[in-house]
Amino acid sequence: MRYAIFGDIHGNTEALGAVLLDMERAGADRRICLGDVVGYGAEPGECVRTVRDAGIETVQGNHDSAAIGETPLDYFNPYAKKAIEWTSGAIGADESAWLRRLPLTIEGDGFTVVHSSLSRPREWGYILDWASARRCFDLLSSTVCFIGHSHVPIIFKKEEDGSIADLPELSAPLAPPARYIVNVGSVGQPRDGDPRASYGLFDSGGRTVEIRRVEYDYRSAQKKIIDAGLPEFLAMRLEAGR
Repeated sequence: MRYAIFGDIHGNTEALGAVLLDMERAGADRRICLGDVVGYGAEPGECVRTVRDAGIETVQGNHDSAAIGETPLDYFNPYAKKAIEWTSGAIGADESAWLRRLPLTIEGDGFTVVHSSLSRPREWGYILDWASARRCFDLLSSTVCFIGHSHVPIIFKKEEDGSIADLPELSAPLAPPARYIVNVGSVGQPRDGDPRASYGLFDSGGRTVEIRRVEYDYRSAQKKIIDAGLPEFLAMRLEAGR
């Protein structure tokens, strides 16, 4: 089965639409969302409804949690805080209820999905290096853990001897007995210097993953952010992919 694993949409309908179309063209059998459907972007309600109405299994992200009052705003930088305050007023009761019901983890066919880390997932820690990866690996019972949160695609591999390294390529076999943490990047706000939307395509039969990049109309998304009165910085970073 081919799984499309994606997340960090952040209210960006242009990016979400482009990625969903690419998934269809790539022959994805099942789609799973890593959370942060809302935040930063100007169309959080539209993104929630698109994901929800498509029946896509989704875990909760930190922006989803904050938008419904579950995560304190002092966790966030000033730009993110302002965007969350705006988002809280922009989404309706039905969208808020859906975000509230989202689980923190999903178990799949030999893989696990979480927004941030299996290590204290409600604290929204980042996996950015081997030390933070190890804390997640220590709690991983499946072969692969798919994450988002940092908006930067990367694959960590833990060998049987306990050694950990990040792989040089973003398309790779995920063969046991090694275990893997795969950050699939961000749909709606990439931060690796590439403005294209990012998601992962996982083949559970062949045990391979491919990080795919998709062009979208970021200028339209930028205009909506500015027109909504959100910080201009949130619009400008879409073009830079930072």
